[in-house]
Amino acid sequence: MNFNVTKISLLLLAIAMTSCNALRRVGDNELLLTKNTIFADSVKVNNEDVHSLIFQKPNSTVLGYPLRLNLYNLAKKDPDSSFRAWLHKKEKREQRLINFLSKKQVERLGESFFVKGASIWLKNIGEAPVVIDTFRTRRSLQRLSAYYKSKGYFNNNTTFVLDSSRRKQRAAINYNIALGEPYKIDSLQSSINSPQLDSIHRLNLTKSYLKSGNQIKLEDLSNERERLTELFRNTGVYNFQESSISFDLIGDTTKIGSNQKLDILLNIENLNKRTDNAITTSEYKVHTFKKINIYTDYTFNGLEDSLQSVDYKDFTIYYKNKLRYKPKALTDAIFIKKDSIYKEIDRIRTHRQISNLNTFKYPNIEFVEDSTGSKLTANIHLSPRPRYSLGIDFDVTHSNIQFLGLGFSPSLQARNLFKGAENLSISGRINMGASKDPSIVDSRFFNILEFGADINLNTPRIWMPLFSTSKLIPNYMVPQTKISLGTSFQQNIGLDKETFNAILGYNWSPTDYKKNTIELLNVQFVRNVNPNRFFSVYQNTYNKLDRLANNYQNNPALSEFFEIPEGGTEPQLIIPEGTSGFTNAILNKDVYSTSTHYNEISSIEERRKRLSENNLIFTSNYTYNKNNKIGITDNDFYQLRFKVESAGNLLSGVSNIIPFDKSDSDKKLVFGVPFSQYVKTEFDYIQHWSISRNEVLAFRGFFGIAIPYGNSDNIPFARSYFAGGSNDNRAWLPYSLGPGRTQDVNDFNEANLKLALNIEYRFPIVGNIKGALFADAGNIWNVLDNVQDEAATFNNFSSLADVALGTGLGIRYDFSYFVFRLDMGFKTYNPAEENSKRWFRDYNLANGVFNIGINYPF
Repeated sequence: MNFNVTKISLLLLAIAMTSCNALRRVGDNELLLTKNTIFADSVKVNNEDVHSLIFQKPNSTVLGYPLRLNLYNLAKKDPDSSFRAWLHKKEKREQRLINFLSKKQVERLGESFFVKGASIWLKNIGEAPVVIDTFRTRRSLQRLSAYYKSKGYFNNNTTFVLDSSRRKQRAAINYNIALGEPYKIDSLQSSINSPQLDSIHRLNLTKSYLKSGNQIKLEDLSNERERLTELFRNTGVYNFQESSISFDLIGDTTKIGSNQKLDILLNIENLNKRTDNAITTSEYKVHTFKKINIYTDYTFNGLEDSLQSVDYKDFTIYYKNKLRYKPKALTDAIFIKKDSIYKEIDRIRTHRQISNLNTFKYPNIEFVEDSTGSKLTANIHLSPRPRYSLGIDFDVTHSNIQFLGLGFSPSLQARNLFKGAENLSISGRINMGASKDPSIVDSRFFNILEFGADINLNTPRIWMPLFSTSKLIPNYMVPQTKISLGTSFQQNIGLDKETFNAILGYNWSPTDYKKNTIELLNVQFVRNVNPNRFFSVYQNTYNKLDRLANNYQNNPALSEFFEIPEGGTEPQLIIPEGTSGFTNAILNKDVYSTSTHYNEISSIEERRKRLSENNLIFTSNYTYNKNNKIGITDNDFYQLRFKVESAGNLLSGVSNIIPFDKSDSDKKLVFGVPFSQYVKTEFDYIQHWSISRNEVLAFRGFFGIAIPYGNSDNIPFARSYFAGGSNDNRAWLPYSLGPGRTQDVNDFNEANLKLALNIEYRFPIVGNIKGALFADAGNIWNVLDNVQDEAATFNNFSSLADVALGTGLGIRYDFSYFVFRLDMGFKTYNPAEENSKRWFRDYNLANGVFNIGINYPF
């Protein structure tokens, strides 16, 4: 019945969409623009930059349907006139309404949403029909001609043709550009007024964008102007103005033929200075620094004369009352050096490094010339941030664990802790939640609790005793050392974990697009306070064990492990006495069982031990990040992340010197806990392509594997992989996909190998509402660990047949500072089904999986 309703609803929607008349607002003598096509020398042009030059674009579409146009057409053309016509259609209608409401209310009725407001709203979110305007078409031709002239086609010729032969009152426009032969560079000449600039230019001619024989392009001229500006500003000319550069094209631009060449003359004028009375000119000079002053308590009040000072190396540091900073901490962040020439890159690096200290507000760097005009004094004004700051965060949350959660997080930040621009932050968190989980016996409304604290110390240098890294990682790479300690405690959440962690790490950025992170030590200790709650928390695992136990419930030796629950009729295993007693009886072979049952119960017990045992994870890792994204509006970019992690090797090495205790399973123990030993690597790649100004195709590929060895035969739950969810395969809920071709074997399905491939087409719908079509492929598997289930392990390339495919659509609302996302995924290919039922088995609305997310998934 529900399926029939769904089909009827979709049919009615399709009829409504197709019945809209796109020509409703198009006049009899007008043509609706349907398409723009550009031909350059009869070759179709698909370049989005070229198409953006056209003034009139066809109405936007959503998957080929002109949604905004039809929304606009649904609005009344003149709602005021329509209302008046309806009001006066019957002689006494207006008077009857006035008698029933009042004259004022009738007037308000004409302004109401249903009479007028709806039409205004539809027009605002809709889009008026784009009617062909030949005047604007000719202006588009002018733009196209200018564009191709900027590429060297100075004698191009442009025309347009209206193609209205296909459909009534509709037409497409074909723009035709006859390019002709491009002009090329014959010779390069220069006229540079400043001798010092002329010398610098001649020494760097090989890097020029302009080469004899190359096609003349405005882009190359612009790039050359930018190159020269950067060159001069990084070779001592601090006050160089880009406007001083100009180019002249020398030759006949009307000449037509195969030998169309022009000479290019580079002009660099002298420096123009504007005074109150006149504009003066002077030669550009190379500047060197004769003095560098640092003002640590700058307050913009002009009281520098009352400050005290101290000289440190080649710097003079000014301060008020007491110097609160170690001189070296300040000078290490400044790349401007005495007696060196001015370099713009040094000024930029100084700005960036001082800002990253998080101790001062944005710095102000001033350069003052002396009387010779070739020496500079650098005045670096630093305004300190408050040494201490407090913060408080309050959150209200909802999740599958708690239907209501309240979070409170106070924080304290102390800056310049040891006078070396070190920053210490201390934060705490308390989360109280209300849960209806039947396994929780606490009857209070807020019956779950989590609290913890973190301490983080960041220093603006690589702190590594006995080793100096300044040559390998110079200060301009913004090096940082991070030391952190943290702990958290849970009550009535899962097995009530207590977690302690400590990190000693370093990071640095060689460029704005590359970042390196090393965690020399990352130690995590996890203690499960209530491991006996395992089968109460992991209900799927308990149900599987209980179903196996049903085969043995009549055995007198096992009767004490069963009870009939209140309101039930069938005996069930008692938690935890019955579950542990039954498992031990089978595995110790006190009770006969089939080999199949024995293996299944053994697998359940191995998982119980793994997830309920305490963990000591002692790792080192390295992460490399690279991206070429320029600004938040850049839709053509890639991101690359590579990570490698090794756990347990240091402790394993120590165990060769100091004998460690061992467990019954021959695992080495540290403070009674077996330490994890594994190697793990991850590769994550994201690519975005801009299809048009508002359409994006996004791709992500992820591969990760963690291999246990030595002291471990599996990966800790906290370091394993899962599949499904709003940022993964959206046709499955989190932890519900895999491993392999298994399906919901456990409550939280995880494994140590993961492959994920995602592609998404993003497009605008109306205003800030965006749409998406996506396909998500991937799965998780067990490999080289203690899992023996063939269906859950990756054996060879034939296991790639277990890659799941989910497809679907999403809707997003862009709030500018974040995006709210709702995605609906369908199980297109489900490897957990039989071979004949894997494709499109659950591909319907009733089985759609909804995922809510914030911001884009990749």
